[in-house]
Amino acid sequence: MSRWSALLWICLGLALFPASARADELRPAYVEMTEQSPGQWSLLWKASANSRLGQSGEIMMPENCVVEGERQREYSGSNILTRLALRCDGSVQGQSIGLKGLELSTTDALVRIAPLDSAMQTLRLTPDQPVAALARPSVISNVAATYTILGIEHILLGFDHLFFVLALVLLLKGGWLVAKTVTAFTIAHSFTLVGTTLGWLSLPSQPVEAVIALSIIFLAVEVVKSRPDDIRLSGQFPWIVAFLFGLLHGFGFAGALAEIGLPEGDVPLALLTFNLGVEIGQLVIVAVALAVLHSLRELRGHWLQPAKTSMAYGIGIIATYWFVERMVA
Repeated sequence: MSRWSALLWICLGLALFPASARADELRPAYVEMTEQSPGQWSLLWKASANSRLGQSGEIMMPENCVVEGERQREYSGSNILTRLALRCDGSVQGQSIGLKGLELSTTDALVRIAPLDSAMQTLRLTPDQPVAALARPSVISNVAATYTILGIEHILLGFDHLFFVLALVLLLKGGWLVAKTVTAFTIAHSFTLVGTTLGWLSLPSQPVEAVIALSIIFLAVEVVKSRPDDIRLSGQFPWIVAFLFGLLHGFGFAGALAEIGLPEGDVPLALLTFNLGVEIGQLVIVAVALAVLHSLRELRGHWLQPAKTSMAYGIGIIATYWFVERMVA
């Protein structure tokens, strides 16, 4: 790799730092309305304290609901929690709920409605659609679809997980070897995702996030140092390396899912479909990366290794920044 190419990647990495410093930034707002007794509801609204939504957003409640008592606000980690007591005349089905300020943000919001006399609903609000109607029983939103989409978005927008999978594809040769290695990564992070979400496993998030960044650095270094006549540890046992690091990435997935929240009564379904969404996103990354590398090999074969090395430098630079940031945070 030339000196000018390395300098280009360093500059690109530095330019990307402010936008990507929080690599696991799928932190949607969460609104939960639960009917405590007929007509009496409790409302919980959670939003990141660092977001525009958390600082100045406002809930747009159903028209037949009014606030009773004082609004309670408190900090919980990096989130602001707002609690309200509501009185609603009649059913909330057919009414609308939304978030003012969501259209100015870059995140989504998950809304969970739990009435006493009908099935729970899970809605998803976006900057393009900050208001949604509470469905009637015949058209209740699908929890599976909502959490599948959230899983896909998490792997595609959670850049540390994306970079890890991409580095695996850069490191390995042959579609079958990539498939086996990615499968090992999938099995491993599924174990810790399920175990952590159900309360069977626990690790502090800060060291986990730091080691996740370190795992990306490790793979980037392996890509840069790989030689056809020198089979390194990652080349001899790639599925073992992917499995071990996958266990740690599962804790990262579980942390993001905890921030999103899980609907009571549908935890297994939400957990399964979120994990399914992660796998769909992961397959998209692998397929696109393999297609690009194959095209480059066919069109400009002599560019392939320099391109891999350049990408590995870029990934490694950004991951090093994440590692330092997470160690000192």
